[in-house]
Amino acid sequence: MPITKLVIKVGTSTLTAGSARLNHRRMLELAQQMVQLREEKLDIILVTSGAIAAGLERLKNVHRSTTRSVPVKQMLAAIGQMHLMRAWEQVFDMFDVPVAQVLVTRADLSDRRRYLNARDTLNTILEHQAIPVINENDAVATDEIRVGDNDNLSALVANVVHADMLIILTDIDGLYTSDPHKDTTATLVHEVTQMDDRIWSLAGASRNGMGTGGMTTKLQAADLATRSGVTVIIANGAKQGVLMDAAHGLQVGTRFMPTADKIESRKLWILTERTAGVVVVDNGASQAVCEGKSLLPVGVREVINEFERGEVVIVRNLQGRDIAHGITRYSSAEARRIAGRRSTDIVSVLGFEYASMLIHTDDMVLM
Repeated sequence: MPITKLVIKVGTSTLTAGSARLNHRRMLELAQQMVQLREEKLDIILVTSGAIAAGLERLKNVHRSTTRSVPVKQMLAAIGQMHLMRAWEQVFDMFDVPVAQVLVTRADLSDRRRYLNARDTLNTILEHQAIPVINENDAVATDEIRVGDNDNLSALVANVVHADMLIILTDIDGLYTSDPHKDTTATLVHEVTQMDDRIWSLAGASRNGMGTGGMTTKLQAADLATRSGVTVIIANGAKQGVLMDAAHGLQVGTRFMPTADKIESRKLWILTERTAGVVVVDNGASQAVCEGKSLLPVGVREVINEFERGEVVIVRNLQGRDIAHGITRYSSAEARRIAGRRSTDIVSVLGFEYASMLIHTDDMVLM
């Protein structure tokens, strides 16, 4: 099945080409491929590392050995993020493609409301023909709210935007049977269908001191993403045309096959999540929902119990039958105010609008 939404994670080792500074030629090569894929009607989301490396490049008086200090790391990330983002903006400007900086922490992807806000923001950026460029907000993140590495961040982002594929670019061709720099008999693992103990045992430590991850974090990311129905490819970012080959289904790097259907895994989560309230709908809305359409506020008759935006609620018809579970785009208080109103009235009633519907069909499971 052709892919329509692609998350690309570029590691520090790829961005610097093994040096101590950003390699703009490498960035240009990758940007050109992303633009080509974009012209093929793919939505592209870029997760980029390299802020600390860029900070070291800007502050030549700071030695790499001092970066074990958390305040120094956060200072370098704060300075380097601007340099990194400007570099991406410059290469994409050559193709007249706008980019949008998005800095996140784990809290943005774990809290229901902030998760929805992040998803809505990323989808709106894509709708306006821009490329989201995402990095962890290292300048302010503490251990409690850090994802910790951009490999796992990219897997979380792939889940948020319902991506079809995640490509993780690094300085090695993929997952090997052993360290190819130490073992001349090591062979590349072309495909992984199950994350068993044998696969986990193949992970080694990162060779490049500039990055924060290694093969272990890449396997963690692959495990997380494939369980959400996403195909994952770990490949060498220096390979000519690597993104084009991977997106077009050619053999490149190590391909991790989804262990669950993307839609079914999401439906399972919605069905098993505790419901926080009930939305009672009229017969017209009930029929629309059963036909696979979104629930609009005009069809809502009653809102039972209190819930927040992003929580799972029951959709119930006038006969008292539960017809669906879904993730609500509005809180109970907001839903009561717009109940029975047309979508075009939402802004005038609330003073703002998250969406034109109360529950989107993609966030709803029929009972």
